[in-house]
Amino acid sequence: MPTKQRLRDVKKTLIDLNSDMGEGFGPWTIGDGVDEELMPLISSANIATGFHAGDPNIMRRMVLLARQHGVGIGAHPGFRDLVGFGRRHINAPADELVNDMVYQLGALREFARLAGLTLQHIKPHGALYMHAARDEALSRALVTALQQIEPTLRLFCMESSVTFQVARELGQPVVREFYADRDYDLSGSIVFTRRVGALQPDAVAAKVLRACTEGVVRTVEGKDIAIGFDSVCIHSDTPGALALVQATRRALADHDIRVAGLAPLAQA
Repeated sequence: MPTKQRLRDVKKTLIDLNSDMGEGFGPWTIGDGVDEELMPLISSANIATGFHAGDPNIMRRMVLLARQHGVGIGAHPGFRDLVGFGRRHINAPADELVNDMVYQLGALREFARLAGLTLQHIKPHGALYMHAARDEALSRALVTALQQIEPTLRLFCMESSVTFQVARELGQPVVREFYADRDYDLSGSIVFTRRVGALQPDAVAAKVLRACTEGVVRTVEGKDIAIGFDSVCIHSDTPGALALVQATRRALADHDIRVAGLAPLAQA
């Protein structure tokens, strides 16, 4: 069990809350289609950039919606896999995958410029995120590219990932994520799944609150592990996502933990 000193050290008073936005295509939507309801409740939006989901019209709409609610904008590039929603692994060289991510980042960056905004972060999607998390060649190639084109762009990743280690080594700003709607294993990584069932809002909120106040999460093996993070993710395509976010916000507010975005965190 964490000591009282550790509890004082890890308890958060500010947190970023992020969610994946714009994950539809043309007339089709993924999940409950609650982007408009979710956007006012989050502080960072990971906007799909066309390869796993999203299209130019959706990207433009999400950027404007984020601007309306003062939400930080991030590119959410994925594998070139519309049919599989970017959750199927594609075996390709690191430079090819980085080219795909740069292409997608550039598309959203132009929509942000059109709205008078700048990109806050980049967060790879799904299977691509998990691939980078364990593959040093891909993480190093991605971070090296970011150092050339957007050296101040924050890179979302897990603290336990190779991506985090490489970004810290090369000086790219990182944002460590905690996944409210995914299970963890003893390695500190999330257990990747292609299909996520409905979750109990109160259970998800309690999981987030415990991570914020005690700095631990219960793993699928039934043990607690320490977890370091700056941002909490709740996926918009998880069934009942709106209820999950609402319950989490209530639990955080009840314990004087404010959803404040990344800028206040950097100043804290």
